[in-house]
Amino acid sequence: MNILGISCYFHDAAAALLRDGVLVAAAEEERFSRKKHDSGFPANAIEFCFRKAGIAARDLDCVVFYEKPFRKFERLLISVLQTWPRSRTLFREAAVAWLGDKLWIKDRIRSRLQIPASRILFSEHHLSHAASAFYCSPFEEAAILTVDGVGEWATTLLAAGRGTEIRPIREIRFPHSLGLLYSAFTAYLGFEVNEGEYKVMGLAAYGKSVHGDRVRKLLRIAGDGSFELDLDYFDFHESATQMYNRRFEALFGRPDADLAASVQAVTEEALLALVRELHRETGLSRLCLAGGVALNCVANSRIMREGPFREVWVQPAAGDSGGALGAALYAAHAALGAPRRWHMLHTFWGDEPTAEEIELAAPGALRLDEDCLLERTAELLEAGSVVGWLQGRFEWGPRALGNRSILADPRRAGMTDALNLKVKGREPFRPFAPSVVREDCDRWFDVPAAGLDAARFMTCVAGVRPSGQSRIPAVTHVDGTARIQIVTPDANPRYHRLIEAFGRRTGVPVLLNTSFNRAGEPIVNTPAEAVAAWSASGMDALVMGDSLLLRK
Repeated sequence: MNILGISCYFHDAAAALLRDGVLVAAAEEERFSRKKHDSGFPANAIEFCFRKAGIAARDLDCVVFYEKPFRKFERLLISVLQTWPRSRTLFREAAVAWLGDKLWIKDRIRSRLQIPASRILFSEHHLSHAASAFYCSPFEEAAILTVDGVGEWATTLLAAGRGTEIRPIREIRFPHSLGLLYSAFTAYLGFEVNEGEYKVMGLAAYGKSVHGDRVRKLLRIAGDGSFELDLDYFDFHESATQMYNRRFEALFGRPDADLAASVQAVTEEALLALVRELHRETGLSRLCLAGGVALNCVANSRIMREGPFREVWVQPAAGDSGGALGAALYAAHAALGAPRRWHMLHTFWGDEPTAEEIELAAPGALRLDEDCLLERTAELLEAGSVVGWLQGRFEWGPRALGNRSILADPRRAGMTDALNLKVKGREPFRPFAPSVVREDCDRWFDVPAAGLDAARFMTCVAGVRPSGQSRIPAVTHVDGTARIQIVTPDANPRYHRLIEAFGRRTGVPVLLNTSFNRAGEPIVNTPAEAVAAWSASGMDALVMGDSLLLRK
């Protein structure tokens, strides 16, 4: 049975293809269109999935969209009517968008794929998130928490999964939203909504939560974990362009790192209240997380350390792109009753270059066998070179995990500034992640016990051991933590061997790993894109497959 999941028209459009309940391919549209956070119909991602599976649209048993457009439009209309006439601009802009493509998804899918309408199904937004976490996890039963800006009506879902069943327990509805609260502060701090939230998380480490009481004026958390926003401070429910209002500005004054630290701390408190209540209601020992707020790896780590769950699994594509996979999985297991036969051990579900494509993009590169390639790359890294690294299939989700990465020596204190300014072109306060082989992880990092599996996907942070902070300063954030990636030989054997080779040369089995892109661009997909990014940046070397390209 072939099931295609689709998400699109809001942000991070994507497609994912299952064959008999097992993932074959998954990709965000931006990797092909080269438009960051592309929200359009994922035609390129769908075509890639077909190509990888060796099928055509006619071979699909069903196509599943990740949410229900008419219910979402209902929420928009009701919200507009409740805040009229202040919401008239919101209504005008939304009507143009919704009466175009957004409302007529079924017809769009049918016409683009030339399949009968009877094969097109719809999931619910937060059930898609829940399915993307639970069915990808190794757990037979688990509590499930999904938190984001808003789906149809829900902004938060508490649920329980057992076998092939996902049972919703309760939800919190728009306009009360932790995701929108965090996005309001993202905008106030001068960052782009749906793009800059992780910047707020990084900036928070430079401040102190001195404004926590003022943030709590906006968010009331009840004893059962539910919460409400004080809407007197917000405009997102009645404006298409403004998240907050003048009362919000008067309360907080000048935005700074302390404000970032404060909203981060209060968001963590709210999430901890939710997971404690979810544990009380379910009695389960394992937790699955998804939704855009689950990309907040600092909050995830507090859940892992201070929450009541023994194990926590986080969907690596926790945002809307992951909804495409969740929709397909929900149809396969919850709707059609197919048994679970697979869980996600790695994220390498994207496109893969051929040797011919690499040769065409870099005809002057050296061709080396794997042993020589890894030793030469480790030697370059030890000497301070910044290396672009393209191997195999690209990653599912927003994190580069060793197949589309920029690599560097974590021992060099100046490497952070050099990468941020000369290579990535991004803010100087942004930290970089360490990749470490599992067998050496405990010596360097204090990983939350509940998050050992999540750390494979960079979905939590770990404390850097005091003995190691001075040895790997380029990946130690200002607060002594790091967004860690544990690398195993089963998931990524070549990358694992490279880290080992670097460790043998330096005594430090850790590499600095950041995504292979420049600011404002999607992570590279093809060798040609990698060469273009490498040529336009301050990287010293480029490794693609078995080829090594050096600057002349």
